[in-house]
Amino acid sequence: METIKAVRIMKPGELRIVEEEMPHIDEVNNVLVKVKASGLCGSDAGIYHGTNAAATYPRIIGHEIVGEVVECGASASKVKVGDRVIIDQVTACGHCYACRHGRPNVCQNLKVRGVHIDGGYREYMAVPDKDCYILPEGLRYVDAVLIEPTTIAVQACSRAQIQEDDEVLINGQGALGTRMLSIVKLHHPKKIIVSDIVDEKLQDALRNGATDVINPLKENFFEKLRDITTDGYGPTVSIDCACTKDSLGTMIQGSGNAGRVITMGFTNTPTEVTNFGITSKELDIRGSRLQNRKFQEVIDLVKEGKVNLDHQISHVCDFREAQSGFDFNDTHDPSIRKIVFTMEGEPYKVRPDKD
Repeated sequence: METIKAVRIMKPGELRIVEEEMPHIDEVNNVLVKVKASGLCGSDAGIYHGTNAAATYPRIIGHEIVGEVVECGASASKVKVGDRVIIDQVTACGHCYACRHGRPNVCQNLKVRGVHIDGGYREYMAVPDKDCYILPEGLRYVDAVLIEPTTIAVQACSRAQIQEDDEVLINGQGALGTRMLSIVKLHHPKKIIVSDIVDEKLQDALRNGATDVINPLKENFFEKLRDITTDGYGPTVSIDCACTKDSLGTMIQGSGNAGRVITMGFTNTPTEVTNFGITSKELDIRGSRLQNRKFQEVIDLVKEGKVNLDHQISHVCDFREAQSGFDFNDTHDPSIRKIVFTMEGEPYKVRPDKD
């Protein structure tokens, strides 16, 4: 029996490199993809630590998946052998209320690759051709991983309904926060305020389009928001990309009246908010989950030069060294922007843009 290697989380805190049977195509999963790279996302870390409320175990994780099509079934028409692709992580039933109303990303019967069903931390996977999107020419696999978190940002901005007179707060400048900044600025809001506890990330944000920054460890967060926003009103859109225990309450408290607060966190740790904080300002608290068929939109933005993904990965390592990658991610080293695992031991270096 031909086998492949994969990274499987057996239970919270237990990661193993395992041998799995080589996947085969069928009528549904009619394309075989040789995985080239897969990103380490905060939700992957949450599955490893047992803080992701949606995950089931044991699980091959990884939902930011790029690779090469190596086999196609007779029913495959969207891609061909040799195509470089990224794989949509969302699978939906197509008939529940959410699906009927154009929101398959929150399907009642949702299955997410790398969360509910096995994902991309493996050498090969079989998927439906409809879930494959062809990568832009010239974009390296390791950089193409960032298409997926960019789709998350596009989805969040669609939920936020950003207008040109909005003053937008982005909380956090990790991998998701930096992608969020790249999409928010395409909406041309009046202000883009970025909050983070790492000064280097804040300086990067200013270079990449933020108008103002806040380091809450060094400044009074709420006073600075009042100073920055017009007439001390507060942000009219607050997007929480940090998703810490207290960040939702902080976004609600800091928001201006009639504002929209976008939350994407997946921890099940209780957090304290008050009815008064929401009702008195008539805030819209909107969840944003995954993405709703946004891959082609992001790919087109890359092709048009409106979104740049080149050389924004901070660390790359072989997926067989995944334990070391997760351990390093847990250090929260300020140099970490995005960690990507490659499946063939390609000779990428740390911060390849600076070596």
